[in-house]
Amino acid sequence: MTDEPKPGSDDDAYVLEDTGETIEDIEDEMDRTARQAAKAAGEQPAAPPVPVETPESGEWRDRYVRALADYENFRKRSEREKQDFFKYALAGTMKDLLPVLDNFDRALEHAEEGDDFHKGVLMIYKQLYDILKKNGLRPIEEAGVPFDPKIHEGVVREEDPSVPSHTVTAVLQKGYFLHDRLLRPAMVKVAVGGPEPDAVH
Repeated sequence: MTDEPKPGSDDDAYVLEDTGETIEDIEDEMDRTARQAAKAAGEQPAAPPVPVETPESGEWRDRYVRALADYENFRKRSEREKQDFFKYALAGTMKDLLPVLDNFDRALEHAEEGDDFHKGVLMIYKQLYDILKKNGLRPIEEAGVPFDPKIHEGVVREEDPSVPSHTVTAVLQKGYFLHDRLLRPAMVKVAVGGPEPDAVH
């Protein structure tokens, strides 16, 4: 900022010209000028004052740190939710296609293996299944495993003392996962009457 005499008035009357400088700019300029003068005079420039923490400034610092941590947690949570959304976005479509896969399974069971009809149905089924598998679909179709209520739905109980009790002896309808999320439990036949699983070594 510069002071200039106001035209048509006394010499001791001045107006301030607005140069666009802020208070911070002026303070910085004054500080630089003072340091340069001290250096020219051979004096050691004064060290900047060490900030003294007050209870109020400590409280504001704690608030800032908490806000920063909250924002970081929010960012990570949003990223996880976004990844989960894209990972499971096809869940509804996959569920709608499961009856189509069931009908393919039934058609393949009843068609005579090796004839043209069986080969054509198998080729279409494999093409569809490979696309779904590529997008995260996994079947639950293993028999001879312990019954797990998290992934199996027991619809038939069968007396079979030759295997441990509560063993899945047949899968009547496949279950499916989408990645690691259950889409549909497998409908299974469960053996009863055999030795308890804990007694089998």
